[in-house]
Amino acid sequence: MVLRSCWKSRHKIAGPAHCWMRPGFAALLWLCLTQFGSGSGAVGETKSVVQKDAEFDVTYNDTVTSDNQTIYAFNHTISRNKGVRVTVDVLSEGLESPILFVVRQKQAVLSFQVPLILRGLYQRKYPYAHVGRTLCQPPTRAASETQYFFVDVSTLSSLGTHYQLRVSRVDSFTLQTDKKFSFTASPSQPQYFKYVFPDGVDTVIVKVSSEMNFPCSVMSIQDIQCPVYDLDNNVAFIGMYQTMTKKGAITVQRKDFPSNSFYVVVVVKTEDEACGGPLRFYPLRPDELINAGNRTKVLDVVVSPAINSEVYVMGMLFCLGIFLSFYLLTFLIKESPNPISCASLTAGTPCEPRTHYVGRSRQESLSSVEEDDYDTLADIDSDKNIVRTKKFLCVSDLARKDKRILSKKYQIYFWNIATIAVFYALPVIQLVITYQTVVNVTGNQDICYYNFLCAHPLGALSAFNNILSNLGYVMLGLLFLLIVLKRDIVHNRALLRNDLNALECGIPKHFGLFYAMGTALMMEGLLSACYHVCPNYTNFQFDTSFMYMIAGLCMLKLYQKRHPDINASAYTAYACLAAVIFFSVLGVVFGKGNMVFWIVFSVIHILATLLLSTQLYYMGRWRLDSGILRRMVYVIYTDCIRQCSGPMYIVSTDWHSMAAYGLIERPNDFASYLLAIAICNLLLYFAFYIIMKLRSGERIQCLALVCILFTAVVWGFALFFFFQGLSTWQKTPAESREHNRDCILLSFFDDHDIWHFLSSIAMFGSFLVLLTMDDDLDTVQRDKIYVF
Repeated sequence: MVLRSCWKSRHKIAGPAHCWMRPGFAALLWLCLTQFGSGSGAVGETKSVVQKDAEFDVTYNDTVTSDNQTIYAFNHTISRNKGVRVTVDVLSEGLESPILFVVRQKQAVLSFQVPLILRGLYQRKYPYAHVGRTLCQPPTRAASETQYFFVDVSTLSSLGTHYQLRVSRVDSFTLQTDKKFSFTASPSQPQYFKYVFPDGVDTVIVKVSSEMNFPCSVMSIQDIQCPVYDLDNNVAFIGMYQTMTKKGAITVQRKDFPSNSFYVVVVVKTEDEACGGPLRFYPLRPDELINAGNRTKVLDVVVSPAINSEVYVMGMLFCLGIFLSFYLLTFLIKESPNPISCASLTAGTPCEPRTHYVGRSRQESLSSVEEDDYDTLADIDSDKNIVRTKKFLCVSDLARKDKRILSKKYQIYFWNIATIAVFYALPVIQLVITYQTVVNVTGNQDICYYNFLCAHPLGALSAFNNILSNLGYVMLGLLFLLIVLKRDIVHNRALLRNDLNALECGIPKHFGLFYAMGTALMMEGLLSACYHVCPNYTNFQFDTSFMYMIAGLCMLKLYQKRHPDINASAYTAYACLAAVIFFSVLGVVFGKGNMVFWIVFSVIHILATLLLSTQLYYMGRWRLDSGILRRMVYVIYTDCIRQCSGPMYIVSTDWHSMAAYGLIERPNDFASYLLAIAICNLLLYFAFYIIMKLRSGERIQCLALVCILFTAVVWGFALFFFFQGLSTWQKTPAESREHNRDCILLSFFDDHDIWHFLSSIAMFGSFLVLLTMDDDLDTVQRDKIYVF
């Protein structure tokens, strides 16, 4: 009976019969129930309900208690291009209960309380006494339609609560293409606007910007439906969204919105932690009716057409054209035959330098007769310690093992890396597909660190251009494998016909490491593409793992050239590279600002490099056992105290400076720091090799010289684009977006894509340098080629 009498009284005010069919039934039912109860809570005492005909752009000052309710009735002509906004201010302080505002429309209901309580981190409560909300605009068939809507005001507080109510039209509710629009938002006054796809435009990019870093904001793209989720605690419920400080951008496709239109929603968050800001002091008590600080933000929004299908085609053709040109150029280049025949040289000639070696004369290089005598011993093939006593070694001294055994040993490098590639790539591909699916389903664009100002989607992929630009690694890696295969076939044919050049001259030809390098370059392209499907903190190692591999394999190949018999086995080499990748993961997870980690890592780094230097200097002829300390003391006594003598060999290492830099600076990007160590040591070793080659009287042929110069120039440009830093997962997604920039090449590729292009070409050029650098020695006997 109570509910029936209530419903009848409401029925007279709110409209025709069948009110339960109206969207506002739940809110009306709540209001009916609140009528029965006075300030003392006595059941059976009815409220007085007052309905007022209201007008737009008029401020209504009124008071509400638990004994009365006010309903404001508005006659509204709905327009597709205009919106309606309700603004409320509560003027009373120390409220017992909040005021409930219910806006009833034909196809939607919006309800909110004032003070509006928004929650932050750790369930912190932030009350706002000033609230502004835009009413939802359901799609209509006609250009305009006249409807009534009602604003119901009620409270359970027995004390009179003063408030202001104002309803106004939003004339600039629909965004225009390529026209910037400025507006102001706060946590309790979110803003959203409508955009309609114009004819002929299938994809647009929505850009929101601000001059202010903070307060932290959220931009969201939502379909035209009610309700619109425009508060900090519900904006992530639907659509696509991302946090932002100064920049935000979302690419929107027409196919995802059946109504050919969408809402651009901007919400200011109650706290700044999501954007990298500090945690604010607990600001207010829940009963304080003041705003939680000044968190108003001025923003600009502009919607621009994205690229069309022709630009996609041009981008793909450009990418293919660049790298196919290297195939064409390779097939056009023909190597000239060597003018000097190795057959004219006498095999087994003593190791006599053609010119001075590191400033020493020929007589100085032959320091004693005993050294030459050692070379004639019968057990020289098995006892390396005897060869080790020579002051100046030649390649023939370290190329005594059976060629077939060495060839199989170095082929293991290729088969191992091929196996690693398969088992590494399959779960990576599966994982990034899952990442992309999560992004597409949830709409959370904070998961992946794209350059959102130049991220062109294709199908399910959010940034197709960043994936396509990795094609160069794959194509040039394959081209390098074909070049190596050709050389391998030519060399094997020479061996079959007992060509003296192949048997006794030049650097021993072992192609296993070259095959491994080409495979690693192809895998770098595949895994970098996988990483750029969704670049973030958890999958960074996909992009860097094979970079460590490439650097390590290049150093091994440089060492193998002059030390073919004593190079590391594939199992040892890959185990060491696995340890590097392991430390890379640990550094990213635990290394940020952790002094203990950096001390431990620096000690391990120094010890490992010291052991490597010892291994290189003594050419593997040392043992780590209980007698090592005694031997170290003896060496120090004999070489430094009793007779001060310089080192027998020059070993290029760089560990003091990098270890000290890491310990002092403790860079946040540990993965890049570790990669920098590998690259710096590789470049130093490369420079050392070239310098020693020239000082040994050897020369660099034209093809190798062109490769060196070309590669150096390309590396310089590549590093320039790499350091542009368009995004970084070392920061929050919002902070990363501050570095986003527009496309700079064909309206399709950004700076990082150009880095992919140039770095793949530079790596290919570096491989060619390694492959051709010692071609000048193909006609020189191995006992005349120095080891360094």
